Amino acid sequence: MYAEKLVSHLSRRSLLGAGTGMVALVLTGMAQATPSVQGKIRLAGWSKPISEITNILAEPDKGFFKAQGVELAYLPGAGGGDAIRNMLSGQADVAFTDPGSFFMALDKGEKLVAIYDIYPQNVFNVVSLKSAGIHKPADLKGKKIGVYSLSSGTRQNLLVMLHQAGLKESDVTIVVTGLLNFAPLMQGQVDATAATDTGLAVGLRKGIGEVNIMQVRDYLNISSDMFVVREDTLREKKDLLKAFLKGYRDSAAWMMANAEEAATLAGKRAIDGTQRDINLDVIRLRNASSMPAVQGKGLGGFDLAALQKGADTYRALGMVQRQIKVSEVVNTSLLPGA
Repeated sequence: MYAEKLVSHLSRRSLLGAGTGMVALVLTGMAQATPSVQGKIRLAGWSKPISEITNILAEPDKGFFKAQGVELAYLPGAGGGDAIRNMLSGQADVAFTDPGSFFMALDKGEKLVAIYDIYPQNVFNVVSLKSAGIHKPADLKGKKIGVYSLSSGTRQNLLVMLHQAGLKESDVTIVVTGLLNFAPLMQGQVDATAATDTGLAVGLRKGIGEVNIMQVRDYLNISSDMFVVREDTLREKKDLLKAFLKGYRDSAAWMMANAEEAATLAGKRAIDGTQRDINLDVIRLRNASSMPAVQGKGLGGFDLAALQKGADTYRALGMVQRQIKVSEVVNTSLLPGA
């Protein structure tokens, strides 16, 4: 499995326990706004500034957003649910969030729209030591399972996997691991941990030993993250959002074509970017997960059928109560080339 060959110093979700940080990190640094700037986009993230979002962090160096007339600010968060909350509170214009958090906000009556599929591939997994004898979802019953945070995609994707075996959240004990991610697994404090491909790579680098891996995509292969906005933001800032998506797509394409350069820049911009070879592994993983899920769709395009299956699964799980028609809450009109 490719994930077993790749490593990262700090995983995709491993920094959730470090706190949200309520002051936006302005990625354009001290650069002066030019007359061509159309406006500012405040992006609420699910994480601290870590290496897998190097394409965003590289803005002071590469200027992908500035080239589109966008001044970009990044607001760190502690999970996809946190990104949604920070956006709804008015602190941000766009949320970098997971489908589960999106579905649950819609279920509460929030007027939200998904406008760009960041990672069409499901990168979540559940990992256990071979000695635990956990081979299938049913084996998780009665076990202690680590998640990065209760508002993260790790918990929500764990619930999806439990659902495959007819289990509920109450059938297991969930332990918030935060920064520790794989340490509790190695120390026997949990029987399994819900993670991502980069999280798994971290654990393997740290010597967790022989493991069993259950990939959530084998049960529900929906996207891992997307850009979500409020309906009123879409109406009021349509042109600015379109420019933002063009800047993001250009940044993603750059990282996919220039992984080596991105790994070097991560050493300057990412708080976990101290080891270049590990940066490169993380970036390559994220590049792979950024590939369109449907042949013929460009970067950012949605697989509506898969996303609908995800919404239906979340309803079956009891995580949302009402039926969500994804075709009504996805807007692709702002995608570059649309």
